[in-house]
Amino acid sequence: MQAIRNLSLALAVLFVAGCASFTDDASPSLPRSAQWGIVPMVNYSQTPQAGERSEQILLSVLSSHGLQPRVYPASTRGEQALMDDNERLAGALDWAREQKLDYVVAGSVEEWQYKNGLDGEPAVGISLRVLEADSGRVLWSKSGARAGWSRESLAGTAQKVLDTLVGALRFE
Repeated sequence: MQAIRNLSLALAVLFVAGCASFTDDASPSLPRSAQWGIVPMVNYSQTPQAGERSEQILLSVLSSHGLQPRVYPASTRGEQALMDDNERLAGALDWAREQKLDYVVAGSVEEWQYKNGLDGEPAVGISLRVLEADSGRVLWSKSGARAGWSRESLAGTAQKVLDTLVGALRFE
């Protein structure tokens, strides 16, 4: 009987572990008291405005980890909507330097959808990077993906992914 319980537990752990995937990069120790910002997330998914949705959730997650980030203003984004992603990031880094920010969180949304089928599970894939605002140098990056349960929302699944990603950052 004990062997059956152990086997069941092992299978349950493997099943749950199969629903999420994260890269494992070591984070440098970054000062929590620094000036932080959030720049536009690039949307590689097929869902319109997935980048903007993930930015709002990211703001909440970063705040829950003790940061007070500033967000790249929406009025500036409209002017850059037709530019390629490198130009948008360059404009956002210019804004970050004007604001005298130390670090910015950038990233991309690779997946943001409900999967087809009877259950329609939410599936989210996000990559984050911490950049030095002055130089644009990447200090840390991490990617994560998760398929939620059929009754979960996309926003709830994204919050779990973003919380895991931000939780991997080390602050001093």
